[in-house]
Amino acid sequence: MKRRQFVEVLAALLGAPLLAIAQQGRIPRVGFLISETLADQKERVAALLAGLREHGYVEGKNIAIELRPAEGNYDRLPALAAELAALKVDVIIAFGAKAGIAAKGATTTVPIVVSSITDPVALGIVDSLPRPGGNITGISNFAELGAKQLELLKQAVPRAVRVGILLNPANRPRSFEAMRAVAKSLKLELHWFEAHSPREFGAVFAAMAKARIEAVWVSGDTLFQGHFREIAALAQKYRMPAAGRLEFADAGGLIGYGVEDAGQFRRAAYFVDRILKGARPDQLPVERATRIELAVNARTAKALGIKIPQALLVRADRVID
Repeated sequence: MKRRQFVEVLAALLGAPLLAIAQQGRIPRVGFLISETLADQKERVAALLAGLREHGYVEGKNIAIELRPAEGNYDRLPALAAELAALKVDVIIAFGAKAGIAAKGATTTVPIVVSSITDPVALGIVDSLPRPGGNITGISNFAELGAKQLELLKQAVPRAVRVGILLNPANRPRSFEAMRAVAKSLKLELHWFEAHSPREFGAVFAAMAKARIEAVWVSGDTLFQGHFREIAALAQKYRMPAAGRLEFADAGGLIGYGVEDAGQFRRAAYFVDRILKGARPDQLPVERATRIELAVNARTAKALGIKIPQALLVRADRVID
């Protein structure tokens, strides 16, 4: 995405034209390292910007934003992270595991705030959650969500046996072993389908249909997050009930289970504020998301001719009618 497009999208998120950065006096600069396009991540970026405003930061007035999206090419992330480090930004915010790893590899001195990362300890991004060490802190997801999403999908559609696993081969979830164990206990057959870009989604679902896939699990990879509506529509087209992250149900998927994503990105602003006010990242424990929600899309169930078990509806935090 070109700089002009950056400005247009960010201006839309802020609800007003971007202001020129003040020429006199230094204001803090925050780098955003994003795996996908800014447009794909606009809701999460909007939540983060809203969080910054809650702490008194307004783009162009008392904070400057440096945007570096990898446009879905994860191989670009190390160079983009190094570029932000060379600019000597005050904080780097990294969205997703690949961005977090790239940021860690680019600098040991610039503070880094990670968000939407599953198990940053296992990934080697931080030493531990209470004592992250080094220059990184932020928010961690749960590692076991994939297996639970698979279990909920089976509860919603007991007849399903052949389940398609939609993933980005550049970023395989760490929960696969737990998913395989759950699949074995539920007598599910897991079949792996890879998509490298949104252009491949249609062909992948056609391949699933040819393979007689009965239900689909969608990875929470950032490649898919900005295209959940398209993926949910394809799942409905091919009559495949699907499960994934919490917001996937809002986009038309049958089952959504996980943490409320926008809240995590809004919370990331807290870490930025603390760091800009002098706190060291190693003094700020990594927070683990504590509230996990279940959403069931009853409209999608009706469209697919599926009767959701009452026990699952009662358990749901939200039923989308």
